[in-house]
Amino acid sequence: MPLFGKNRRSDQDSSRQPPPAEVSSHEFSLKLSYSAKSSEGVRLKTGPGLEARLHSMLAGYLQGESELVEPLPVTFGQASPFIARLPGSAQWLQYNHNRSPVTRHALVVLESVDAIDSVYETLVCGLLSGETDTMGYPEYNAIVGGVVSHFDEVTGDLIVRAVVGWGGKGVRGDTDRNAAGILAGLFNNVAGDTHAIGIVPTDRPAPSSSVGVGAACQHCGFSSGLERAFYCPKCGMRMLRG
Repeated sequence: MPLFGKNRRSDQDSSRQPPPAEVSSHEFSLKLSYSAKSSEGVRLKTGPGLEARLHSMLAGYLQGESELVEPLPVTFGQASPFIARLPGSAQWLQYNHNRSPVTRHALVVLESVDAIDSVYETLVCGLLSGETDTMGYPEYNAIVGGVVSHFDEVTGDLIVRAVVGWGGKGVRGDTDRNAAGILAGLFNNVAGDTHAIGIVPTDRPAPSSSVGVGAACQHCGFSSGLERAFYCPKCGMRMLRG
């Protein structure tokens, strides 16, 4: 015998009201959008105080402090800021966990839109416009960025370009226009360096077909896995061939 009698089920069914066509509801959504702008590259002759010169190129726009992010070593070659990409996201967090909130935000924005290549490029970045939240992370309309550099594989010269990025959730307003103005100012700072010798295209070196193929630098020990690198992406010294 069933647990509930037939008549009881019928009574319950007859008492139900048809569901309303619409109900009052609260809607939730999250739309993330990242944007970035990059300038042409400027060829610079290397010289003393190179790192300090890179930091100085943010002058006039930097709010707070700038931070230098060196190219990823081979052991972190799969590092990615996207949480769904394991083990890359774990590598990314491990490598960048000690950085400031502004720098981590800048890396997420610039790497997400492929504005920088963390395998071989050095980034000097900071907050360039806007505010941060209570945790120190830039707001969606704040502008971050600075200068990106790598050593030319043939000449050993430094190729430097300006880059800015912004994004997150929210309406952008005139952020794009403000970013264009900041980018122009940063580019002028780069081109005004006393070691600047001309504007060049910023072609990316070809990565190695397998991690670890590229030779390690005999001067600083860095290995980016670039097969045809003649100069170290980190210290700029010429790679010694056996």
